[in-house]
Amino acid sequence: MRNTGSFGLVLVLLVFLALFSAAFVVTEGQTVIVTQFGQFVRTASTAGLYWKIPFVQTVRYFDRRILEWDGEANQMPTKDKKFIWVDATARWRITDPLIFYQRLKNEVYAQSRLDDILDNATRDIVTGMVQFETVRMSNRPMQFLDEAILPEEARQPIKLGRNQITRLILERAREGVKDFGIEIVDLQIKRINYNQDVQASVYQRMISERTRIAKRTRSEGEGERQKILGKMEQELKRISSEGYRQAIEIRGRADALATKIYAESYSQDPPFYEFLRSLETYRRTMDDKTTLILTTDNKYLKYLKGKN
Repeated sequence: MRNTGSFGLVLVLLVFLALFSAAFVVTEGQTVIVTQFGQFVRTASTAGLYWKIPFVQTVRYFDRRILEWDGEANQMPTKDKKFIWVDATARWRITDPLIFYQRLKNEVYAQSRLDDILDNATRDIVTGMVQFETVRMSNRPMQFLDEAILPEEARQPIKLGRNQITRLILERAREGVKDFGIEIVDLQIKRINYNQDVQASVYQRMISERTRIAKRTRSEGEGERQKILGKMEQELKRISSEGYRQAIEIRGRADALATKIYAESYSQDPPFYEFLRSLETYRRTMDDKTTLILTTDNKYLKYLKGKN
């Protein structure tokens, strides 16, 4: 009885292990290929529970979603012999899992093949274009603070432009992957930069051009400043002259009025006016420290001696 119980338990475990090995689950966004001893059996793309022959058939999972490829920046020459760095990125997906498995096996190897295909496609197209074709997107007129700093190449109209060049790279890359069961959905150039040896001279030229424009602007500003200061000085002189003239006129009228008042006052009572003027003279010429030696008949003492 004990042996029978142990055999039953082992049988149950084997059945459970067989059922567990025979079942597999496909989730959303996955495609499954079932192979038997390396030979293709079937595919499953709809999410759900599926069965296979345990220990004989093998399940391989592949992603049906759009995947990312992000290459490294590569240095390449343009048609006009200028070296630039081009950094591109792309999106791709598996369209035929069976061909993909037969040719590339897995996504890691696929990414490696994409590195070669996309880099070569980018290099083939870029080397056949001049530098400004790869940078500019349209013939929209460019506006500069100083047209003198605009390079001659930038004045020439472009035939394709960066967007069209990107499309050409995408078409070339699609041709290279059509036998791998994958599709390149989109490709974009993230960044284009000068070679490091050229960057220093380019930056120095930009600095020199900006410095020249700054000096010219400062010179024009200094000229305007001097013009404004000249006008201001002229206006100040005019205001000062006008003020001085008005002050002289007012002072003259005041002196005339004062003389008139003095004359009218003097004519009304000349003795009294003479008396006041004499007292004013005493006040201005004498103090407690003044000593005068005069004759008794001096007119200066007229009002000090008493009435004549």
